[in-house]
Amino acid sequence: MAEERACCVVSVSGPTDGPWSCSGVVLSRGPGLVLCQGAVFAPFLRDGPAAWAQPRALLPADLRPCPRLLVLQPSAGTRAPALGLDPSAGGLQQHEARLLALVPCGAFQQALGRAFGPAEQWRFGGEAAGDDLEALHWFAWLRVPGLDTPGEGWIARASASCLRKGEGLLACGSPFGDLCPDLFLNTLSRGVVSNVAGEENALILTDARCLPGTEGGGAFLPSPDGSRLVAVIAASLCWKGAEWVGLTLLCSLAAILRSSASVLGEAGVVVPPVPGRVAAVPAGGGQDPLGWVALVECGAVWGSGVLLAPRLLLTCRHVVEAGAPLRVTPAPGPGRPATTLNGRLVFATQESSPFDVAVVELEESVPGFVPLCLADTFLPGCSG
Repeated sequence: MAEERACCVVSVSGPTDGPWSCSGVVLSRGPGLVLCQGAVFAPFLRDGPAAWAQPRALLPADLRPCPRLLVLQPSAGTRAPALGLDPSAGGLQQHEARLLALVPCGAFQQALGRAFGPAEQWRFGGEAAGDDLEALHWFAWLRVPGLDTPGEGWIARASASCLRKGEGLLACGSPFGDLCPDLFLNTLSRGVVSNVAGEENALILTDARCLPGTEGGGAFLPSPDGSRLVAVIAASLCWKGAEWVGLTLLCSLAAILRSSASVLGEAGVVVPPVPGRVAAVPAGGGQDPLGWVALVECGAVWGSGVLLAPRLLLTCRHVVEAGAPLRVTPAPGPGRPATTLNGRLVFATQESSPFDVAVVELEESVPGFVPLCLADTFLPGCSG
């Protein structure tokens, strides 16, 4: 598959320690360029973790000691062997690489700060990413001469600005980095766009299941004319306090390219523009049904609900059974700014009931509500 050919593992090692590893994406084969998560270079920063706080790019001179970089890809019989490995024997190709620059993505950093502030007790984990926000917005550009291929250029790309919630994604990364590439190299995981935030959707959440080590891998938009790379995996695991959140954090490729253009230009690399993409709009009135989902808060308990009418919301009994005042925040949308409304419980199933259902009446109508088309059938075996 094209996604597997576009992804790789990046291994970083020093004279006496390492290696550290993460996933990466081959963005170009003319010249050979690989993009990966920048946190894997943390052990080699001259200024230590403080280096992540600055807005400028970090160059090879900012590292100590100069690490050895390897890029691992599946062998291909049409390619020459690298570092002594025989491609026809089903092994791995290893290519020497050099660091061009570590680049911070400002748009992604701003979206992170707004959505995952330190007061909210968010933590992000993974082999490369660590358990904090400091390095999540940093990405590394590698020059890999062994990937130079005559006649080939940049990978097919798409802008994240037109992504819609619910749209399908295909993530490709290598769980555990270089620890077991024979089994895990370029593993695929399907999911959807769970939500987006920031300038031109710089930050993307997906339910595609990714494991530690997949940081730096790619997220692709499947289409009949071939997949297009739209984002890079920034963090595979995240927690809200002590609670694990089963979503993967992505950074828009277009945002990374905008942040990297000047640095790559100084290195003689011309970054072509990212093609725009028009997302398909579901039939049926032009309304986004996901726009009628709301946040429901009842004391210290919180959950989700869906609007059935301008003043009527369906949620779960266990979300509202605390008896505390109810607050409902509908999803903002065109002509519908973010607002919080009070509500009152008008129906709830008994605790002994097999159905965990409650109905809440809002004090005011949600503007612009369009009645939903309710399903009358379901597919056995499917879950939401």
